[in-house]
Amino acid sequence: MTKPVKILWRVFFGGLLLVILIFSAANFGLLGKMPSLKELENPEADLASEVYSSDGKLMGKYYAENRSEVKYNEISPNIIHALVATEDQNFYDHSGIDAKAVARAVIKLGTDGGGSPITQQLAKMMLGQGKGNVLKRGTQKIKEWVIAVKLERNFTKEEIITLYLNRAPWGNNYGIRNAARTYFQKEPIDLNVEESAVLVGMLKGFIYDPIRHPSAAINRRNTVIERMVECKQHYLTDAQALKYKAKPLITSFKKVDDNVGIAPYFRFAVVDKMKDWCKTHKNPKTGENYDLYRDGLRIYTTINSKMQQYAEESVVQQMPIIQRKLNAYLRTTSDKTWKEHENIIEAAMKSSERWKNLKEEEMKDADIKKSFLVKVKMKVFAWNPKKELDTVMTPRDSIKYHRQLLQTSFVAMDPKTGEVKCWVGGNDFKWFKYDHVTASRQVGSTIKPLIYALAVQDAGYTPSTVIEGGPVQYGKISRTFDGGGGTLANCLAFSKNTASVRLTNLLGVNRVIEFAKSVGVTVPLPPYISLALGSAEIPLLQMLQAYTMFPNKGFNTEPVFISRIEDKNGNLLEDYTQVNTKQVMSEQDAFTMVKLMEGVVEIGTGRSLNNYGIPAQKAGKTGTTNDNADGWFMGYTPELLAGTWVGCDDPFIRIYSGTSGGNEMALPKWGYFMKKVYDDKSLGYGKLKEFAEPAQMSKDPIYADQNFKDIVNSGDSSNAAGDQGSGGAGDYIVEPSTDKSSQIPVESQFEDGKKDTGLKAKVKSELPSAPAKLPEATKDPKAVMPAPIKPLDDKNKKGAKPDKAKNGKSNDY
Repeated sequence: MTKPVKILWRVFFGGLLLVILIFSAANFGLLGKMPSLKELENPEADLASEVYSSDGKLMGKYYAENRSEVKYNEISPNIIHALVATEDQNFYDHSGIDAKAVARAVIKLGTDGGGSPITQQLAKMMLGQGKGNVLKRGTQKIKEWVIAVKLERNFTKEEIITLYLNRAPWGNNYGIRNAARTYFQKEPIDLNVEESAVLVGMLKGFIYDPIRHPSAAINRRNTVIERMVECKQHYLTDAQALKYKAKPLITSFKKVDDNVGIAPYFRFAVVDKMKDWCKTHKNPKTGENYDLYRDGLRIYTTINSKMQQYAEESVVQQMPIIQRKLNAYLRTTSDKTWKEHENIIEAAMKSSERWKNLKEEEMKDADIKKSFLVKVKMKVFAWNPKKELDTVMTPRDSIKYHRQLLQTSFVAMDPKTGEVKCWVGGNDFKWFKYDHVTASRQVGSTIKPLIYALAVQDAGYTPSTVIEGGPVQYGKISRTFDGGGGTLANCLAFSKNTASVRLTNLLGVNRVIEFAKSVGVTVPLPPYISLALGSAEIPLLQMLQAYTMFPNKGFNTEPVFISRIEDKNGNLLEDYTQVNTKQVMSEQDAFTMVKLMEGVVEIGTGRSLNNYGIPAQKAGKTGTTNDNADGWFMGYTPELLAGTWVGCDDPFIRIYSGTSGGNEMALPKWGYFMKKVYDDKSLGYGKLKEFAEPAQMSKDPIYADQNFKDIVNSGDSSNAAGDQGSGGAGDYIVEPSTDKSSQIPVESQFEDGKKDTGLKAKVKSELPSAPAKLPEATKDPKAVMPAPIKPLDDKNKKGAKPDKAKNGKSNDY
């Protein structure tokens, strides 16, 4: 053997040994981390967790990468054929590496297609590779070949192509399901030939996106169709190809947007609950805690998509109307209002992106402030179909503009099961991210039913019990209220401050606070008699829980967001069907409160609700704080409980006149929503149209319809105007009550739902045997429905977390 031949053989075997060593090094992870055999046998793609409504609608997703998984039999053959024909027509013949394709790629330098078959492309996606210089990509290729071979040994061809299509990227969408939904509003099984060709064509690059580059996309689509003819499988005939290529490019694009979708405020509230759940639950496949953003959980919520739609419609129906009234007032008072709160504007400026960007450019603060006084083009929120408007104004004016926007919250729930049916946290999630459902705001007179419930339960008050009007002493300060007095039913119906203060004096502030805590109010409450006027700041969701005891026969129920959680394969991980409820008052006392709050709706401050034609009995309570800073309505039917709030993020912005408080600010949304819900027969409401009366109370003459109406109307002349109250913010700053009755402990259970505190016997001995003779109430003119909605000319901008109100006064009309 000649010397040159020996050298040739040495080079050959040396090179072969080197290749073996390199591939062995790659296999054992010496060239970088490689997935284990177990990880390859159980490949886990990062999957988005999906959130569903109770009626099966996809509400949205939580993801690091927006990815949804499908099975092989859920993928159209058209997409599989297009993929194989275009990317790897030898897919069913090779074992992970296509030697012919590699040789072709080397010889032609990639001009006639790459050398990576489908399995190797899958390996690249699993390893997260694809970028780097020639040397780095060479090393990566070796690792991809090793993994490709392992994949072929451990999976069928069908499994490999399914893994590929579940991982492949289409822009910011990952997986064939999301691509099909985004570009064609279809499931992958429903894709036709030309649609499949468009999506497969996009795998070569985003330059073939049919929305941004339609000409390039249609050319690439036609190329894919031609490949489906030319490939050795001959998936299409020439005649079929001509027919498909002649078709226009048709898409039904809908961009994935976290700002839209069903109940976006609610979805973000669910995030916190799901994160807590993930911290205490492990994925058995990984041994690690579940990852909300990667494990493909399926979260089934209690939200009903139709009821959510009706709640959002109610906001659009009412908010522009009340906004116009605020705008009219602010035209003459805005400068004066903001003069006293310049710090709010300055804080907003410093937290803006404009300020931060100019600060990074090392501009001085004084110069930055000047830039906020220069008019610029901008897009702002407006009450029009697009919920936005192009305009020109100074950035400083835009801050004032959006902070002068009235915001709202609305939630409806089943008082028996606790299931939250709809959730609106603001005017529009795209513009205003702050969720007012969980924000604390002064509740005004909506606190009064809790105080009245205690009077019924602890003191034995009945609807006909008389509460005198006139001056009332509390703490060490004497105050005079103009609301007067009347029967218990009359005082609640017309929201008379005198009565609630007298009752709180009688019961004790601490007892009221204890009771509020026992029914779900967890925020700190002010230990002052001013609590009776609505000075407490309580989130809407906690108020709803407190009110569940009225339509739920004395049982208090926690709100429920989620019905069940499943893994990506549909295996049940958590079931939330068990109701968390407890009895906090007797059924008889709860029914008494229902009747009292029916009086609010039938005769009192909430009587305009009768104009909505809701075919069921209704009960509730309006609430208004000082100068209409906050407007509330909490109400329920025998089947459904709902609450709503209206106010500006900054409580010092108030509608000083021109509205009848919660009755006009908040109640119309409730009426519109309930009317829509009861008219929609598919929702199943209306089976229970009347509140169930306890058997032992059916013969009580107090509750006979006409008798009860007479009792509700048994008040002084203040009924005509409603309770306007008197005094100012000072009414809220008083010394704590020292009444010993305030030390009554809260018992976890009672025999008949009541407690003998000694207070009831004392009160009964002091009460007259029959209601005092009171002047007949003046009847109010019939309230009218709000005017039809009209888009505003005003423009609004993004909201922000509000400063808490420090004082105010309940002011129902």
